[in-house]
This record gives sequence, structure tokens and C-alpha cells, in this order.
Amino acid sequence: MRAAFSSLMPLLAALPLAAQAPTPAPQGPLSLVDAIRLGRQRAVAAAIARLNARAADARIGQRRADVLPNIGGDASVLRQTVNLSEFGIPIATGVTPAFSIWRFRVSGTQTLFNASTFARLRAARDTAAAAGLDAQAVGELAGATSGLAYLRVLSAEETVRAREADSAIAGELLDQATQLVQAGVSPEIDRTRSSVSFAAVRTRLEVARNGLDRARLDFLRTLDLPPGTVVQLSDSLGLEAVELPLDPEQAATYAREHRAELQAERTRTAVVERNLKAIRYENLPSLGASGYYQQSAQSLGELAGTYNVAVGVSVPILDGFRRQTRAREQEARLEAQRLRERDLGNQIETEARQAVLDVRSARQQAAVAAEQLRLAEQELAQAQERFQAGVAGSVETTQAQSSVIAARDALIQARVSYGTARVSAYRALGIIDQIQ
Repeated sequence: MRAAFSSLMPLLAALPLAAQAPTPAPQGPLSLVDAIRLGRQRAVAAAIARLNARAADARIGQRRADVLPNIGGDASVLRQTVNLSEFGIPIATGVTPAFSIWRFRVSGTQTLFNASTFARLRAARDTAAAAGLDAQAVGELAGATSGLAYLRVLSAEETVRAREADSAIAGELLDQATQLVQAGVSPEIDRTRSSVSFAAVRTRLEVARNGLDRARLDFLRTLDLPPGTVVQLSDSLGLEAVELPLDPEQAATYAREHRAELQAERTRTAVVERNLKAIRYENLPSLGASGYYQQSAQSLGELAGTYNVAVGVSVPILDGFRRQTRAREQEARLEAQRLRERDLGNQIETEARQAVLDVRSARQQAAVAAEQLRLAEQELAQAQERFQAGVAGSVETTQAQSSVIAARDALIQARVSYGTARVSAYRALGIIDQIQ
């Protein structure tokens, strides 16, 4: 026995470790679509919403139990004496000798008609449907959150590459200034300015690298992955087209038809309406059946069967006007729910209109930022030529480099804005799973 227990100890010790096993890392490079899909699957909020939907499904069975047969059985043995004098029968007096009663019974009840119970069962089904739509909406939001975190990582990566390129240019300008100072062509102040500029760019590079590390941690958090997981991203900040209705009116109509949140709110309105009907149906008669079959005797060898079957109608007459006041309370809840549904519909329409406007604006901003970077790089090249020729100082090259840095940041931000607007538009229209 001791040897068997010893062999089980490693298995028992491994159980907590297995329960706490980390989520496996995704294999291969991740695209934006992969990030959105994994966010919908792995995000903690999405998982909890799916569990809530399962709980709502289970409550349907609880309501269904009210209309299904209720069957039970019991068995008992009773040892007793009876005082016959208490019955007032002259010929039967005194206390009987002790005797036993054996009893075996199967009993059951069945609701044949109860409009209120049936209405509550339908309300439970609608509640489960609303919970499923809520889970879908939470999953879409989690997917969009992961997609936006993915874009922030891409932005941070491009920012690091931009700062590395800026550092290379600043190093070239510093070498150029040093050579001109040593040749006696330029004053020492030019090398000092170039050194300050080089140090500033190096500082920005370190800040960008730290931002990249933090963005990666945030992205892993949205996928519920351990912070040390290494994930490679396959996409870049591009200007992919969107297959969406970009007209605000069409987008608003489309969103009202496809957003899971609004569908869930409409279903919850139906639930409140059914509950109001259920309260009103309590004023109607209900029909039910009950019965039992039993075998009993003073000894097991003398068991005899008896049964009882009843069908009854229950007619509610007065309960202190409780049903009427509950109905008025439910009417107020229904009015409040309809108000929430209307407000959510307006909110969704606003989000859809804003999203398509952001897509168009971000695309235009990206085009302008690309042209701005082209001109800034041209200005820097011309400033370098003038500095090399000795007709301009380091002030001009430093300013030109600052313009290039600002233009690169503007282009990166414009591309991030377009990617964010693109993801937000698919999310606002309720089709985040269709993004390509």
C-alpha cells in the first residue's frame, strides 16, 4: 500500500501544475486577422461571456422542469399503537397492540395547462438567446481590442526603425561636421550642434524601444498569453482597402442590422414583454393532474396495491391585488428597456457614422503625410549638400533632420490611424470577423 501511495505522489503533485498550465503560444507569424481571431477566442472577457451564455442555457432546463412530469417515490415502515377510545366508538376502546405498516409509493404531478408557466419558459429561451448574442458582442470587442493592440505593436516597430534611421543620419551629420571642423572649414559650434542632435535622436531611439516592449506586453495581455511569450507579427502598417459601405447613411443602416449588441437588446425587450404576459396569464385558470400508486400492509407478505388519480382546475380569484401591482411594475421595466434599446440603437448608428468618416479621413491623412515625408527628405538632402559645400551651417541640417523626424512620425501615426479606423469600422458595423 505504501509503495502504491508513493507512486501516486508525483501524479498528485503534478495536478496543480497541469491546472495552471500556461496558454500555448500561437505557432508561426501572426497576421492582423489571426490576432483578432485569437482575441475573440482567448480573451478573458470573451471566455466569461461564453460561460454566462452556458449558464443561461442551463436555466432553460430549470424553467422546462415546471412543465415536465414531477415523479417521486418513497418507502417507509411504521411501528405504532392506536388509542381507539379517541375516536368515540363505543365498541372500539382501549389501546391496540403494537403493529407495523409497510408502505411503498410512487407519486407524480403534471401541469396540463398553465399559460404563465409556458410564457416564462419562452422568456427563458429568449434570455439564453440574448446571452449568446452578448457573448458574440463581447467576443467581437475582444477581437477588436487585440487587433488594435496588434496595430500598436506594428506602430512601435516602425517607430523603432524610424529612430534607427534617424540615428544613422545623425551619425553621418556628426561625422561630416567633425571632418569640416578638423579641416578648418566650419566652426566648433557646428560639431557641438550635431553632437546634441545625435544625442537627442539616440534618446528617442531608447524611448521607442521601451515603447515597443510595452506594446508587446499589452498585446500578449489581450490574448491571455504569458508575458514572456515570443510572438512574431507578419503584417505591416499598410493602406489596405475596406469592403464596407462608406456612405454614413448606408453604414448606419448596416450597423443596425448586424450589431450583436442591438440584437441582444431587442431580445431582452422581448424577454420583458413575455414576463409581463406571464404575470397577466396568472389570472387565467390552470389545469393539472396528480396521482399515486401504493402498496401497503402490516407485513411484506400481505402487500396490496391502491391508487389515486386526480385532475383539477385551479382558478385564481383574489390575491390582494398582488398580480396587478406586479404587472404595473413590469410595465415600468418594459418602458425602461425600450428606452435602453432605442438609446443603444442611436449609439450604434453614431459609432457607424463616425467610423466610416474616420476611415476616409485617415486615408487622406496618410497620403498627405507620405508627401510631407518626401519633401522633408528632399530638404534634408539639399541641406546636407549645402553643408558639405560650406555655404550653410549645422543649424540648417539640424532643422532639416527635425523635419524628417516629424514627417516620419506623422506618416506612422497616419498609418496607425488608418489601421485603427479600419478595425473600428468593421467592429462598428458588426462584422469584425470579416476583416481581411
